[in-house]
Amino acid sequence: MLEINDTVVSLDLFKQFFLCDLNSCRGICCVDGDSGAPLEPDEVGELERVLPAIWNDISTMAQEVITKQGVAYRDIEGDMVTSLVDGRECVFTCTDADGICRCAIEKAFREGRIDFYKPISCHLYPVRLTKYQHFTAVNYHQWHICTCAKQLGKKSNVPLYRFLEEPLTRRFGKAWYGELEQAALAYKAEFLSGKHG
Repeated sequence: MLEINDTVVSLDLFKQFFLCDLNSCRGICCVDGDSGAPLEPDEVGELERVLPAIWNDISTMAQEVITKQGVAYRDIEGDMVTSLVDGRECVFTCTDADGICRCAIEKAFREGRIDFYKPISCHLYPVRLTKYQHFTAVNYHQWHICTCAKQLGKKSNVPLYRFLEEPLTRRFGKAWYGELEQAALAYKAEFLSGKHG
């Protein structure tokens, strides 16, 4: 583990390789699962704010769910998460011309229609944050549906921390990510020297 300010970071961010392969997985991470995407306290309001701009991009079923229960709900663990269609698919998904499931929020952001990218937990995946009293744990979450992303990451030589540069910087800042990069270089040098177990 690595300590940076008030975070404790798993070395898996250096050890694992990752690069999303949407042509293989078809965006199944937005469909498969037993709970919605975890939300920060201010993100429910952000989702409600941008909802009118993405309303026509989401499915009729998703619109019905949001009309009935809102953009989010508390799951069985008491965490606030995005609402789901039929207990599986995130209400903010949309399907592109190639049949790939994508995030309607991110699509609208990239098209310049809104200024909110998407929930930070989605942006950071496959890293998950766990908040404790004195620190935040930054851990790699392994999910079988992302096997193709691990394979592509290894083939393309993209370590997980590098793949997640944008969301990690968004969440923790440039200085924090700079420290992470330095630690990654030190870890790599130690690993290549054979000192790392």
